[in-house]
Amino acid sequence: MLHIYAFSTPNSIKVPIALEETGLEYRLHAVNTKAGDQRTDAFKALNPNAKVPVLVDDSTGTAPFVLTESAAILVHLAERSGRLLPSDPTARARVFEQLFFHASALSPAFGQSGYFQKLAPEKLPAAIARFGDEARRVMRVLDDVLADRTYVAGEAYSIADIAHFGWLWRRAFPGIELEETPHVKRWYDAMAERPAVIKAIAAVEGLVP
Repeated sequence: MLHIYAFSTPNSIKVPIALEETGLEYRLHAVNTKAGDQRTDAFKALNPNAKVPVLVDDSTGTAPFVLTESAAILVHLAERSGRLLPSDPTARARVFEQLFFHASALSPAFGQSGYFQKLAPEKLPAAIARFGDEARRVMRVLDDVLADRTYVAGEAYSIADIAHFGWLWRRAFPGIELEETPHVKRWYDAMAERPAVIKAIAAVEGLVP
């Protein structure tokens, strides 16, 4: 059985979406990040970095296999299921290109923009402007990518789409509007209608007390 330790967060949602898309059996376990559950000794024994999501596979026959970092989990699930990641080297490289773009650009820009707007102990106009501008710039880059592609890595749906969807789903945190990027909006609306996405969102939202 695959056990997923998660909460209703941009990175957590990626894993149940991939699991619903691939049909792999799993069980969700709530880690209330708002209450600080990710900083408990029990959770840090799974992930010393104190972040969700975490995958634990207890069906390996020996010690459970524990995997952290949402992008790594997405790759593992795709390879395990034989879905959502092409075998052709060029197409596969495009998927990884978008995964790394998400990890190095979109995710940190969105996270820092939201933090300085809403969570920082003091308002720092320079930081708010810096990360807000970066979040909008990254969105324009993604919009250009989607101008001539159905999905972010080409014409096939992949784990790269799932990775980007997580933060776009929580775009209210950094204050991002989809209307400024019509190609992203078209893609996001199509993603949001997928049965696996709908089911995964309901599952992670059900973790919130």
